[in-house]
Amino acid sequence: MTTELRKRHDVNGNTEVTTQDGGKVSLERSIKLIGGISLIVGSMIGSGIFVSPRGVLVATGSVGASILVWTACGIIATCGALCYAELGTMIPKSGGEYAYLKFTFGNIAAYLYAWTVIFVLRTSTIALISLAFADYVAAPFFDDCSSPVLATKLLAAACVLTLVIINCISARLATSIQIIFTAAKLFALGLIIVIGLINMIKGNTDHIDPSVSFKGSETSAFAYGIAFYQGLWAYEGWNQLNYVTEELKKPERNLPLSIIIGIPMVTLFYVMTNLSYLTVMSPEELISSSAVAVTFGQRTLGSWAWIMPLSVMLSTFGAANGACFTTSRVVFAAARGGHMVKSLSMVHMERITPVPALMFMTVIIIIMLIPSEFDTLVNYFSFSAWIWYGATASALIVLRFTAKDLPRPVKVGL
Repeated sequence: MTTELRKRHDVNGNTEVTTQDGGKVSLERSIKLIGGISLIVGSMIGSGIFVSPRGVLVATGSVGASILVWTACGIIATCGALCYAELGTMIPKSGGEYAYLKFTFGNIAAYLYAWTVIFVLRTSTIALISLAFADYVAAPFFDDCSSPVLATKLLAAACVLTLVIINCISARLATSIQIIFTAAKLFALGLIIVIGLINMIKGNTDHIDPSVSFKGSETSAFAYGIAFYQGLWAYEGWNQLNYVTEELKKPERNLPLSIIIGIPMVTLFYVMTNLSYLTVMSPEELISSSAVAVTFGQRTLGSWAWIMPLSVMLSTFGAANGACFTTSRVVFAAARGGHMVKSLSMVHMERITPVPALMFMTVIIIIMLIPSEFDTLVNYFSFSAWIWYGATASALIVLRFTAKDLPRPVKVGL
């Protein structure tokens, strides 16, 4: 049973709505600090770290330059997230960029963003991660050849439907799953890093030695632009917590803390993981590998090599769960703001989850899976995403001059 949200009383940022019969239903503040960190880390660590190292290395031309790009991507993501932390605590509404653009630039900007994010950005992200998940699930059954396209897409669709059911049942269940899968993927990356450190101690540092690691570096700005596209895809998810601000306990404290803890943690893991790969493989071997983590596992874990594909499956499933959770809140917020069909702003009275928004989102994702391929979806996503990230960051600057008196529990330096 669902009920339509009739009126919002945004005192102190709490979501409080009246139903047709005068009752009140709200999205519950159930996400604590650990859940917030897990949502950020779990959303960021998906397929990127297992796919992007090759792309970054190819574009930069050297190990040293690629490591600098990975570090710079982490700094960019942290700066962007800190801007979002100020916006999120100043405008404590779910919906992320949608809420901030609407508050700053009005309905037209919010309308354009809502439709772009729902039909291009977030749904293509979930489709991408689900396809990566399906590839690794299908791989063991097709040892001598690539898995059939139909099988991969059916597995991706099954992944999406499973996650939507989980998110319909309970927000607490979804965040609990996020914490569990975040722990699993951190264990996997931790294993790669520990093996890498052991190899470094043994002296297997020929490819990461600073004296030779910058040889062959690209000098073209265009090449580094491509490298940043690849690297920033791996960091995608740094803004996820802003989509669920209304469900975060003590957002003025837990939002910035989750960002300050979560994103530098991911940056450290990514840099160390890349260095670890290169203690086992040469740059040429890394570039030629279609599944870097699997190759790493085969060379270091022996009969335990199956841990790597399993880890990728866990990682992508957790990332897709986080994306499903947050994307449904954008649909919910856009419908509540009058920019989509109002029935999508309904909340299940018992489950307290935005079931219509989740169902609507699922249809779009399944449609995207029918004709799509991984590289096409990455380009489809990246072009649009960074336009809107820039527009949202500009909203922060505009509000410094047009809304000087708004409370700012978090304030970043321009």
